Amino acid sequence: MQGIIKKKVNERGFGFISAQGMDKDLFFHSNALSGVLFDELQEGDAVTFDTEDSPKGKNAVNVKRA
Repeated sequence: MQGIIKKKVNERGFGFISAQGMDKDLFFHSNALSGVLFDELQEGDAVTFDTEDSPKGKNAVNVKRA
C-alpha cells in the first residue's frame, strides 16, 4: 500500500500514515520501519507499507520510503 506520513510523535517513536483508499489513518511504530530510520522520516513523506491487525485496528508495518 501507499500513503503519506501524516504525523510523527518524535519523543514517543510512533506516528500515523494517511493511506490511499482508507478512511482511518494507520498507526506505525519506529520498530515497523524497514530500510529507513525514524529520524529520517518527515511529515509529508511518501511511504509504502503492509498492514497487520492489532487489538486496536490495523497497523502499518514494513514501512519504507517510497
